[in-house]
Amino acid sequence: MSKRLFAEWLGTLFLLATVVGSGIMAERLAGGNDAIALLGNTIPTGAILVVLILVFGPISGAHFNPAVTLAFALRREITIPEGLKYVAAQILGGVIGVFIAHFMFDNPIIDPSTTARTGAGQWLGEFVATFGLVATILGLVRTRPDAIPFAVGLYITAAYWFTSSTSFANPAVTIARGFSDTFAGIDPAHVPAFVVMQLLGAVAATLVFGWLLKARSEP
Repeated sequence: MSKRLFAEWLGTLFLLATVVGSGIMAERLAGGNDAIALLGNTIPTGAILVVLILVFGPISGAHFNPAVTLAFALRREITIPEGLKYVAAQILGGVIGVFIAHFMFDNPIIDPSTTARTGAGQWLGEFVATFGLVATILGLVRTRPDAIPFAVGLYITAAYWFTSSTSFANPAVTIARGFSDTFAGIDPAHVPAFVVMQLLGAVAATLVFGWLLKARSEP
């Protein structure tokens, strides 16, 4: 368990360092063009997810996401005490990853975001983004587990652009991004609504794919 928790901590740390660090770099180089900045944030995020899942998947399952951990807890593939430890490691790793990104780019280490991300459209976007992410994982976990790293990276790359919220799809990521007043940030006051919709999306996807996969296995 100690190795699994460290893997979740370190993987989420690198994920957030990439999300926030690439956001800072993209914003500085984009010359005020938000579309270019978003693209510069999207590609590194999708790419690092492939790498991190390939590296840490054999150790911890490479959740890096409380919504994913919740899905596997609902499927009874991880116990509730183990799941809670995973979530704590993910959140701590994410926050430290943000601090590291800030330090690398000479930003204040702790710099709470002022970026407003709220409203029914963005809440629905988080539900859709998380539903799709969990669906991607559950749809492949039995039939094509080797494809999960690439499918997750590609899904998040796409979801950055087709969801109104730019696809946070991860409570640990959302909490950590509340500490960053950068391109990737979110006002801490808007974090709880995002997290609720992410968890609801994860539960919905788990129920739907539990039914779909069961139906496929029956005559």
